[in-house]
Amino acid sequence: MRILGLDVGSRTVGVAVSDLFGWTAQSIETIRINEEKEDFGFDRLGELLKEYEIEKIVIGLPKNMNNTIGPRAEMSMSYGEMVVKRFSLPVEYQDERLTTMQAERFLVEQANVSRAKRKKVIDKMAASLILQNYLDQHV
Repeated sequence: MRILGLDVGSRTVGVAVSDLFGWTAQSIETIRINEEKEDFGFDRLGELLKEYEIEKIVIGLPKNMNNTIGPRAEMSMSYGEMVVKRFSLPVEYQDERLTTMQAERFLVEQANVSRAKRKKVIDKMAASLILQNYLDQHV
């Protein structure tokens, strides 16, 4: 069973996919969205769901550091509700506190990637971390 991981932001959605066994996550792309114009990238998301034969979606939940749900987490949950309605697939949420910072630190320390290049890959890398954390806890 393949699972799709999403890191939902206000302008982009990072996307990662699990292997067939559900052991590892791999980042695949970043979808451009525009919350203000209610363009949520669902056409492209639908293509990816079909291409990878996805059976479940995991969305990162950016809780506050004190474990409360803030505005950004509410938007991620709203996005998840729209995904369920549109695609009829189960959606689960994974605490994503600090995943973007983890991805940023890795790109700076390990990959020595420039700031401009980091901006292009950070969201899909964060999606991969979100999905991998989910897989490690549930599979």
